[in-house]
Amino acid sequence: MQKDSAVLNTVGRGQTWHLSIAPMMDRTDRHYRYFMRQITHHTLLYTEMITTAALLHGGRDKLLGFSEVEKPLALQLGGDDPAHLATCARLAEDWGYDEVNLNVGCPSDRVQHGHFGACLMAQPALVARCVAAMRQATTLPVTVKHRIGIDNLDRYEDMANFVHAVAQAGCDRCIVHARKAVLQGLSPRENRTVPPLRYDDVYRLKADFPALRIEINGGITTLQQAIAHLQYVDGAMLGRAAYDHPYLFAEADTLCFGDTAPPHTRRQVLEAMLSYLERWAARGFPPYRIVRHLLSLFAYQRAARLWKRSLSERTWAPETAVAALRGAMGLVPDEILDAYPQTAEHAIPSSWPGE
Repeated sequence: MQKDSAVLNTVGRGQTWHLSIAPMMDRTDRHYRYFMRQITHHTLLYTEMITTAALLHGGRDKLLGFSEVEKPLALQLGGDDPAHLATCARLAEDWGYDEVNLNVGCPSDRVQHGHFGACLMAQPALVARCVAAMRQATTLPVTVKHRIGIDNLDRYEDMANFVHAVAQAGCDRCIVHARKAVLQGLSPRENRTVPPLRYDDVYRLKADFPALRIEINGGITTLQQAIAHLQYVDGAMLGRAAYDHPYLFAEADTLCFGDTAPPHTRRQVLEAMLSYLERWAARGFPPYRIVRHLLSLFAYQRAARLWKRSLSERTWAPETAVAALRGAMGLVPDEILDAYPQTAEHAIPSSWPGE
């Protein structure tokens, strides 16, 4: 399927992002996002899912706070009340986020009991009302992350009906996890691996909804795989691979966004994190809540095990955290610290319409 300028220019509100890192609970906090910004400048990042109840009744500075370095950044919301979601969408714009996203993909029991997440795929009219309310409340892009189906509502036609409803309500982009969710009988972890991937259904969705931006998610572990999907859809989202192998994104800006600036080495990434750690440790913030995100920086390098063990075994007191991290860096050979990523073979063609 060939892309045309009409498809690539339909986003209207906001920038076109070909690549994103999925929202992940207990993973994509502001410290992880700052860390990833030292590796990729252009990849769209997401917050962890934040419920509307938490935002309406909790500490907004803690829940919504971020640094400008983290942008472009999307706020992901969990909820099912149109009015509450509209209020939170306005907050997203007021706080300077670049996008607001509705979670219709999480299959956990806790989320189901709150009546949001993947279970909402059974109620496309309600999700459409939520999207319409958010759309009226903000000028930001309003997007929906969902599954290809749930339980017995897993035919392509069921997903297409859901997408038609949210598109008519004003959704700017659908991010589609290409697995169904089994709401009874599988854990959230199992729901990420057990149901089979159905990429062709997502490709078909893009063909059937050419004016709607479609992004694919699920089972993507390399940038080359992401780029291959871009033959058929508008964007690709990586999840656990982005956390377990963060430095694979060192080539993302070149391959997916056409940035000609050289990527940062791991040493440059860590030098930036030393300054960041120093600022937060001076405020008494527990250092390991930052350092834990660095554990996989040397994934697939011969220093990986030594690096992880060194970080895990050190005492992370605020007053000694910077010295401890620099000491761990000293255990890694210079040729690994200073190595650039190997250039991949495939990139987005520079002649793509709309680029």
